[in-house]
Amino acid sequence: MSYIARDDRPADKAECYAEVEAEILAVLDGEPNVTARMATVASMLADAFPAFFWTGFYVVDPAKENELVVGPYQGTLGCLRIPFARGVCGAAAREQKTQLVEDVHAFAGHIACDSRSESEIVVPVFDAAKNLIAVLDVDATEKAAFDAVDQTCLERLMAKVFA
Repeated sequence: MSYIARDDRPADKAECYAEVEAEILAVLDGEPNVTARMATVASMLADAFPAFFWTGFYVVDPAKENELVVGPYQGTLGCLRIPFARGVCGAAAREQKTQLVEDVHAFAGHIACDSRSESEIVVPVFDAAKNLIAVLDVDATEKAAFDAVDQTCLERLMAKVFA
């Protein structure tokens, strides 16, 4: 899938990420609340990239070891809880490494929160002390919707917003 710009966004995907990153950082300037930060990021990314079918966060549940609970998101109903041992989000949390999946149906243990999802990128989110606090999950309805540009830009954005 190629990136499709909206009328008010750059035609180049990397340029669009740079523009959206600047907007997100400006909106969040001075906002300390993590939930507000996550909600803003999910909303602004979903708005900027029409191919993003589901965009949001799964937060590490402090009351349950090795489990994520749904956080702020944009899209259809998400899974409520995901153990670190299951799915793409669980793998990102467990390995603390971005998961770039061209075909979710070929990913062992994939959790189908919405059967229309075909590809996915999940980026671990760390706080300033380098503790895993969440994962950013972005799904698309087309296979191979995400690439190295998405990975680099989303990892950079998460580091700037939450570290």
